[in-house]
Amino acid sequence: MGSTAAGVVHRLAERQETLATVESLTGGSLAASIVNIAGVSAIYRGGLVVYATELKATLAGVPADLLSDRGPVDPDVAVALAEGGRRRCGADWGLATTGVAGPEPQDGKPVGLVYVAVAGPDGSEVRQLDLGGGRDHVRAAAVVEALRLLAERLAAATP
Repeated sequence: MGSTAAGVVHRLAERQETLATVESLTGGSLAASIVNIAGVSAIYRGGLVVYATELKATLAGVPADLLSDRGPVDPDVAVALAEGGRRRCGADWGLATTGVAGPEPQDGKPVGLVYVAVAGPDGSEVRQLDLGGGRDHVRAAAVVEALRLLAERLAAATP
């Protein structure tokens, strides 16, 4: 996780671009993995931890009707979280996580169903993950996969 986070931080610094995070199931661990990297203050604008569904709307700007129609564990909600974080924090890139870490299913969604999303200057992308293992593994894997998604998008982005 550290090497992926370091790579993302260094790539953003090279590009002189900024990052914001919005987290649900990871509860701040995505932000923590990023701010552990030396030099992060040049690129990290901040983040939101929106565990409660209503905060996804009020703080992150996810449309309330989307949340009421689909629930918080949804690919379009993940994209809206990333876009909302990007907008609300004034960052070039937004990175978001939402899903079910367990131990019980949530709103008919199985444990291990996770969506990670990135929003950037060239649009947004979401990835569905179906993770096994316990709660801690699901949350840790979500952080790694969110960072990987951002790294891939940065590699593909126009400099």
